[in-house]
Amino acid sequence: QVQLVESGGGLVQPGGSLRLSCVASGSIFNIFGINWYRQAPGKQRELVAGLSYYADNVKGRFTISRDNGKNTVYLQMNSLKPEDTAVYYCYVRLQAMDYWGKGTLVTVAS
Repeated sequence: QVQLVESGGGLVQPGGSLRLSCVASGSIFNIFGINWYRQAPGKQRELVAGLSYYADNVKGRFTISRDNGKNTVYLQMNSLKPEDTAVYYCYVRLQAMDYWGKGTLVTVAS
């Protein structure tokens, strides 16, 4: 079993920044496969960032990083826009099993 716990969401003004954290625990020995997704109201869940990948609409603004010692994956989000408002999830697929965190809400509004 793998547990993923996100944190760091909140309300931020347009142009602001947030850093999300995803702490992994359980039977996971390599955090490089953890990706960030998001789901905006009324929209499908989309992949935001992963290993060597960024969605076009976040390139240059979001950065994924990892701290192996803390089993934590971060998502640094800069120059936030109202359209970045969503619940952000971390996800990993291990041994044919999908693991999702419960998500953290990011709201970008003035």
